[in-house]
Amino acid sequence: MIQGLTPRQIVEELDKYIIGQDKAKRAVAVALRNRLRRQELDEDLRDEVIPKNILMIGPTGVGKTEIARRLAALADAPFLKVEATKFTEVGYVGRDVEGIIRDLVDVAYRMVEDEAMDAVWEEAERRAEARLVDILAGVKRPTPPTPPVPPVLASLFGSQASEVPSPEEQAREQQRQEEERRQAERVREFTAQRLKNGELEDQEIEIEVEEQAVSSMQVFSPAGFEEMGFNMQDLLGNIFPPRKTIKRTTVAEARRILTYQEAEKLVDPSDVAREAVERVEEAGIVFLDELDKVAGRESGHGPEVSREGVQRDILPIVEGCTVMTKYGPVDTSHILFIAAGAFHVSKPSDLIPELQGRFPLRVELKSLNEEDFARILVEPQNSLVKQYTALLATEQVELEFTEEAIREVARLAQQVNETSENIGARRLYTLMERLLEDLSFHAPELGQQKVVVDVAYVRQQLKDVVENQDLSRYML
Repeated sequence: MIQGLTPRQIVEELDKYIIGQDKAKRAVAVALRNRLRRQELDEDLRDEVIPKNILMIGPTGVGKTEIARRLAALADAPFLKVEATKFTEVGYVGRDVEGIIRDLVDVAYRMVEDEAMDAVWEEAERRAEARLVDILAGVKRPTPPTPPVPPVLASLFGSQASEVPSPEEQAREQQRQEEERRQAERVREFTAQRLKNGELEDQEIEIEVEEQAVSSMQVFSPAGFEEMGFNMQDLLGNIFPPRKTIKRTTVAEARRILTYQEAEKLVDPSDVAREAVERVEEAGIVFLDELDKVAGRESGHGPEVSREGVQRDILPIVEGCTVMTKYGPVDTSHILFIAAGAFHVSKPSDLIPELQGRFPLRVELKSLNEEDFARILVEPQNSLVKQYTALLATEQVELEFTEEAIREVARLAQQVNETSENIGARRLYTLMERLLEDLSFHAPELGQQKVVVDVAYVRQQLKDVVENQDLSRYML
């Protein structure tokens, strides 16, 4: 889908989920389009074109994370969201920044594996169906008849020669085996027809599955073990392979289990790993949140574990280096990094100069206002109004919001944000949950009804949140 989208069309796709923030949408749309343009260049020049990383500056709840997440979904690219505050400088206890790339490759591996499984799913279903027929028919696949022993070889055994069957006996044995084979084939055909007609779905059968025992011990490999080319958990898994057990289940459930087993056999893990690494290198997107929390110089004494040290470690990853993972080495030169932060206390200029230069594109996201809140409630494809309407429809309750009620919720969200901590659009989650709390609680008892949410209903349900500032201070 993304192959044919222009930057304008990419922005239009993002508009379906995110309200406002046009500058940020344009920046990520151009960055994504440049990736497609890069693929059309000659190989020599292609390696020289590096992604223009983006730094988003704006308060919480204005859509920074959502823009990056929707962009990755649109491009069907491996995407990872991490907080810069999770990492520490190399040499200290905690996660080092190379874990970002390892986690991204894990995400890509699961993506590619799912695609590979989907590609072979039909063949896996056919194989699983054949296994089900064998189990239900209660017969094994016929084995070819044993060839007769030549008289010359039989004479060499001396006393055992009498045990060698005569040609007549061998012919009768072959005829008996052929009859058994035909009988087994008739049983299989009859069983296969009943299975196809859905007559055996609830019948219980026994199948062999790998025992999924809950391990009481989790193996944590020391930092750097993955760089040596293996993983401690995988190593112990090869030494102690999973045991197989007999599981009794219905045919319908057995079909799902056997299909998955057959699909796993048809997928080559080495091919999946190679494709995952390539996809990360060419299309990976990392959203590095809370970058402002590691900006600025250390105020205390001692080693700079969580600020400049982390920035210095992030620098080579963003600039381009090779990180060793359990799936192979990964070159980070063409991974797109989108950093974000509120930068209330610190400024982008507080970052170390080298890191600033690796984020040449900076876009500032504006705070949301009452008009934005009203649009967020109804316009996106996954808007809160649509979500709650669909949820209550499962209880046979038809929910309808008046336009004035939407405006009132937006006004109250703006008011609470101004009088307490401004958390942007996340305030709408709190207000909508409180607004419909009673209705959600009593919905199963209401039966088939239509409920209209108007301005009076909104003010009645949310008056405590707005009037009681002491209460509002403790609410998201």
